Amino acid sequence: MSQENIDVENMTFEEAMAALEELVKKLEAGGIDLDESLGIYERAVALRNHCKKILDDGQRRIQKIMETPEGIQTSAFEE
Repeated sequence: MSQENIDVENMTFEEAMAALEELVKKLEAGGIDLDESLGIYERAVALRNHCKKILDDGQRRIQKIMETPEGIQTSAFEE
């Protein structure tokens, strides 16, 4: 399934990565004009930013579980 017509913000991480891989293959294959190459590059940047946002959001959601005398306690993920 082509990912070109799907809004980037509505894509899952896996869909965005697959679409990004498709775009990279198109650019690497060559044979496309400058305008199309720039359009592909712009979409690739949007996909990359979307993937980074998903990963950043996921990292913030990760929590450490710590067992204390009071029971199980959670705390925010620390880098």
